[in-house]
Amino acid sequence: MRKPVVGVIGNSYRVENRFQVQMVGERNLRAVAEVSGGLPLMFAGSPDITDIAALLDTVDGIILTGARANVHPTRFNVDPCEKHEPYDIHRDEVALALSVACVARGIPLFGICRGLQEMNVAFGGSLHPEIRELPGRMNHRMPRLENGEIHPDPTVVFADRHDVDLTPGGAFAKILGCERIRVNSLHGQGILDPGKRVLIEGVAEDGTIEAIRIAEAPTFALGVQWHAEYDPQHNPINRKLFEAFGEALVTRQKAAA
Repeated sequence: MRKPVVGVIGNSYRVENRFQVQMVGERNLRAVAEVSGGLPLMFAGSPDITDIAALLDTVDGIILTGARANVHPTRFNVDPCEKHEPYDIHRDEVALALSVACVARGIPLFGICRGLQEMNVAFGGSLHPEIRELPGRMNHRMPRLENGEIHPDPTVVFADRHDVDLTPGGAFAKILGCERIRVNSLHGQGILDPGKRVLIEGVAEDGTIEAIRIAEAPTFALGVQWHAEYDPQHNPINRKLFEAFGEALVTRQKAAA
């Protein structure tokens, strides 16, 4: 049997302020290849060159990765604000439609950070552009130096920052074998109101939604607010999630054979 093929969404960037490119963080690709056992295949977050139906005929699963850009507020009926830029409206169009299509077709879907947010919006939910501005919330953004620059040490940036309480008996609790975990935190935007089919399965100590499942999905359809692609070879929480995603890929592949 061939390796399951996993579509990993690309993000729009401009290199050297001249060249428009699509990029995927290598950690995502390695997590798929080395832990889930799949063949990662990047696809463009551009609706004019990405045929979703053809893509889903090709892959056995989809990963919606994290990204610097926020989901555009008009997607959940809020006016945009310059201070919450950048946005990536083309990725929005692909990822939101793709989330619904994956669930409808029974294709495993794993949303990470922005991916969780996209899944929530796709099913009618809303987001807050700066979770830390809500009363009682902590700063969930990545650690920075006193001068405002991002901390240069990735072990500091991706260090575990807070606890997450999981729903007893839920999908995450079953996969991870516990009801409390500790995770990293590298986001500003977060879920405000969950979508109609979005079940909350993990909440941070300050009330921020950290793990979701799409109700009545026929296969793996989970999202996490933390960066689960970070060091899944050694981080047992992230490893178990990518292993569970890999199991769903194999099951899907066999069913489609």
